[in-house]
Amino acid sequence: MEEIVKEMNIFLSDLACFYRKLQNYHWNIIGEDFFEVHVKLEEYYNEINEQIDEIAEHILTLGYEPLGTMEDYIANKTIAEAKNEKVKSKEIFENLIEDYTILLQESTKIKKIADEKNNYSTSSLIDEYIKAYSKKLWMLKSCTMSN
Repeated sequence: MEEIVKEMNIFLSDLACFYRKLQNYHWNIIGEDFFEVHVKLEEYYNEINEQIDEIAEHILTLGYEPLGTMEDYIANKTIAEAKNEKVKSKEIFENLIEDYTILLQESTKIKKIADEKNNYSTSSLIDEYIKAYSKKLWMLKSCTMSN
């Protein structure tokens, strides 16, 4: 169980960092597609915020403590923070592809460990993340393709 919780806390750390990154992009987006991307980023960070809560509460249901400080998140994250500067959607989308790929890899790793340990509540929870991240990656990659 400790292996699952360790991986879930890494995942939680990346979700928390990603949440801040999405808000940063939401505030700093510039360009002709500002309105559309601004709204989409808010949708994304609201989704991630719900996932943060869900993962932390799941760790608690397993009888462990979720990480909860920025210091802990920074020490355990793999997703890079966004710079506090103006940014265009092309760069945002490229970074989101990298970040959602990390989240997909982490969730897949947790799923594999949970299945090996017969931890079906974790496994079924993670199924939704794998599905959602795969779809987001397809959509984001479609946005960055040239005709």
